[in-house]
Amino acid sequence: MASSSCLASPSGAALCRPRRPRCRVACSAADAGGNTEPAWAKGAGRLACGVLAAWAVASASNPVIAASQRLPPLSTEPNRCERAFVGNTIGQANGVYDKPLDLRFCDYSNEKTNLKGKSLAAALMSEAKFDGADMSEVVMSKAYAVGASFKGTDFTNAVIDRVNFEKADLTGAIFKNTVLSGSTFDDAKMDDVVFEDTIIGYIDLQKLCRNTSISPDARLELGCR
Repeated sequence: MASSSCLASPSGAALCRPRRPRCRVACSAADAGGNTEPAWAKGAGRLACGVLAAWAVASASNPVIAASQRLPPLSTEPNRCERAFVGNTIGQANGVYDKPLDLRFCDYSNEKTNLKGKSLAAALMSEAKFDGADMSEVVMSKAYAVGASFKGTDFTNAVIDRVNFEKADLTGAIFKNTVLSGSTFDDAKMDDVVFEDTIIGYIDLQKLCRNTSISPDARLELGCR
């Protein structure tokens, strides 16, 4: 069974990623004196561990938006769907925004250019379609994606923080070198999802592994027990 390498965050939470032969990030739990220190890898490894630790601290006091939470009325702004191509960068770590990013029912299927690298703080995405879209390097913090469709969506190098994917369709989605922090996947469709060098907290991993639609190969990649 795959094991995990961990970094103890300031909040005390263990931040882990599956240990694989191709793993580029190594994080140690403690040194001989009991002091918690990351054994930094070069380049991307240093950045990935640092980002995950920062997001874990922010996530501790800011839970995911519940599916039962009352949402605002659908925006009547004519170009509301196009606002995803600009994103929202104000207070992205805590989902604070200057104007609601309402992407509900929008269709971004096979969008390969305009979503890449965008910050989508507290975006409302329920029932939207992102099938086949390139969402690599996006930062999604406290987004509400209940019932949305992400079939074949590429989340490579993305930061997915406190996103509610309840009942979303993530069939064939790609989480390669992706930070998954505090997000929920209850009743989500996760057949053929690709997890490669995914960075995820230990508690979040336990919750994710409860989703029975994850394939045996993906479960092994994650280190599900």
